[in-house]
Amino acid sequence: MDLRNIAIIAHVDHGKTTLVDELLKQSGAFRENQAVAERAMDSNDLERERGITILAKATSVEWNGTRINIVDTPGHADFGGEVERILSMVDGVVLLVDAAEGPMPQTKFVTSKALALGLRPIVVLNKVDKPDAEPDRALDEVFDLFAALDADDDQLDFPVLYASGRSGWADEELDGPRKDLNALFKLVVDHVPAPKQIENRDQPFRMLATTLGSDPFIGRLLTGRVESGTLKAGTTLNALSRKGDRIEQFRVTKIMAFRGLGQQPIDEAEAGDIVSIAGMSKATVADTLCDPSLDTPIPAQPIDPPTITVTFGINDSPLAGRDGKKVQSRVIRDRLLKEAESNVAIKVTDTPGGEAFEVAGRGELQMGVLIENMRREGFELSISRPQVLFREENGQRMEPIEEVTIDVDDEYSGAVIEKLTGPRKGDLAEMKPGGAGKTRIVAHVPSRGLIGYHGEFLTDTRGSGVLNRVFHGWAPHKGPIPGRRAGVLISMENGTSVAYALWNLEERGRMFIPAQEAIYQGMIIGEHSRENDLEVNPLKGKKLTNVRASGNDDAVRLTPHIQFSLEEAIAYIDDDELVEVTPNAIRLRKRFLDPHERKRQARAAS
Repeated sequence: MDLRNIAIIAHVDHGKTTLVDELLKQSGAFRENQAVAERAMDSNDLERERGITILAKATSVEWNGTRINIVDTPGHADFGGEVERILSMVDGVVLLVDAAEGPMPQTKFVTSKALALGLRPIVVLNKVDKPDAEPDRALDEVFDLFAALDADDDQLDFPVLYASGRSGWADEELDGPRKDLNALFKLVVDHVPAPKQIENRDQPFRMLATTLGSDPFIGRLLTGRVESGTLKAGTTLNALSRKGDRIEQFRVTKIMAFRGLGQQPIDEAEAGDIVSIAGMSKATVADTLCDPSLDTPIPAQPIDPPTITVTFGINDSPLAGRDGKKVQSRVIRDRLLKEAESNVAIKVTDTPGGEAFEVAGRGELQMGVLIENMRREGFELSISRPQVLFREENGQRMEPIEEVTIDVDDEYSGAVIEKLTGPRKGDLAEMKPGGAGKTRIVAHVPSRGLIGYHGEFLTDTRGSGVLNRVFHGWAPHKGPIPGRRAGVLISMENGTSVAYALWNLEERGRMFIPAQEAIYQGMIIGEHSRENDLEVNPLKGKKLTNVRASGNDDAVRLTPHIQFSLEEAIAYIDDDELVEVTPNAIRLRKRFLDPHERKRQARAAS
């Protein structure tokens, strides 16, 4: 059977997963009456809630006698480690671009990786049926982007389709029949080359592992494209590290191939196909699985370095152990190491005390997803403020810079530019009208300046702005960036908060907790209206007397408290504060709960 391997790449929300759903439906991967969830590829709970793809997933469809392996990739740069590896196992990419938004920062990030590997993209202008779609402008911008990324002549001569993933059609002409996706299937078969590996069927077996998964019945599964040879279950293979050292020798217990949405066991894997192999106990991502007669590994794609680090520690607050079952440091350590094994963009290191672990990764979103997953699994953690990783070059301290692309209503553009270029030390790269009363702003801002900015940005733009960021490069350190301006209100007692006390404290600042909430000494219960921290007593009830007066006993009405999401809480805290994360609660606290210890530490730090 003919074979094609493609990846679908695009910016967040440009419709990759929805398009894959339609490809599966129209190729007959589902029965007529089969109940299928919307965005069937986003199988993980968090992906469904947030509406984003976090893990790359493969599927496979058959069309007119050709098997097409399709890999759906994440759009966020925080999960770029997934994308970089995936592209090394396909022969072509379908680049999806929203006809209204045009190419966005993540489009640029993913496309640069694809062009560098020599892949020839197919461009699909999606959502052309939206009222604000401008397919011609979007197409011009795609061409300019390819030229800016040093595409060669073959890559610049890309085929174009106009499509609506949600309505399930793609046509070569903008005013085509709009019936089905056959034009896309045909273009993939005609434009994408068959895997070169097919010619290597007679050579010994070799495969580079690109993703790691696990199955409750089969155990560890390594997925990749077979580079040469054929493989049957029961064969003995070696696993080689990147440097060529032998990690282990194992017997292949099962070979799984993608068929529709699921994986099915197959008898034999052939060169060029994308398959999953079970049976190994130590081999992991970027290792080479090969015949025992071979001793040279397949070169793996280099992965961009992490840019931020967060400390994961045990929860040592007075309320520890009430919600979660997994509270010991060794359980947390095992879970983090397991994550680092399957996610090459994460690095875990122990801290000197052994109670906490430094986790380095790509961005706040990636960290937020990891913490949220652990929290749902029953872990209790204390999380520090994210710190940016620096590096030395020629005796100079360098820091990561991100390219920020913002689409915002014209009236708010001044406030956004002032925030980015002023205290956050950003440089304005370009500013142009975006149509429909919007402005597009592109700026290069230090990663430090963007920690915690997103919430402020939504406030400044009344929730109407869209912010995207992607790693741009390294630049000399730009000097201090001011942190949060306001101080916090800290509880001085242990107990349960009282509505009357919180009502009296409202003139001091905004509350983070409701009445009847369990609190402890050192916990942050609100934001102070001034710059200093203030210790307060949220347990103080009303003194009762025998005297009653008509005007004195009005019911206490509290202003609604601020409820932080996980990412907002992590971005809000200062260096001497932590976020306590349990399955049922997110609390803010001081690192040192005792006020005398806090003063001692502050004196030592100054």
